[in-house]
Amino acid sequence: MTNADLPTISRRLKKAVKQWRETSLAQEARTRDPFRVLISCIISLRTKDEVTAEASARLYKLADTPDAMRKLPEQKIAKAIYPAGFYKTKSKSILGVCEDIMNRFDGQTPDTIDELLTFKGVGRKTANLVVTMGFNKPGICVDTHVHRISNRWGYVKTKNPDATEMALRDKLPRIYWIPLNDLMVSYGQNLCKPISPHCSICTLTEWCDRVGVTKSR
Repeated sequence: MTNADLPTISRRLKKAVKQWRETSLAQEARTRDPFRVLISCIISLRTKDEVTAEASARLYKLADTPDAMRKLPEQKIAKAIYPAGFYKTKSKSILGVCEDIMNRFDGQTPDTIDELLTFKGVGRKTANLVVTMGFNKPGICVDTHVHRISNRWGYVKTKNPDATEMALRDKLPRIYWIPLNDLMVSYGQNLCKPISPHCSICTLTEWCDRVGVTKSR
């Protein structure tokens, strides 16, 4: 696969994902509220997409601004986002993020990766997602799906998501940075799965090196 192939690949990815449910974070991005994108992303870590959507909705019914949310009891946040993975730890992180936003950033969610990384519980994936989906600024959000698929294609050769992000920053044209995560997450959840991907119905096989694929459908 080369960069010359990317326009066709992008079109086919966009066509394919239309048949599946929109990701919860893509839905949240339509609110144009970086704070909600940030909180939903924290909830989403190691949590199924449908659980993230439902947990986020319950929490935002209680509070949807950092000032209002920081006034909620920790136990109430934990109950709202259950059964998200590590919901008790996430409730502490959410309260900490809200306090930081109010005390260190004058109530405004920061729009840079470096500032977002100062929040406890926020890593590069979350920071990039807030920058791209919340502020429409350049960034590359690499989760397990982006890491797996870009290596499976043979487009990059990396060992972990952070290394994949840096490799993609060097190689991938900026026009593809923002939509990359949402397209690959949807594709990875539904077709290009970790184990036994659906290669027989994939429209991208001519560009895929099938790195690490030992069994497919």
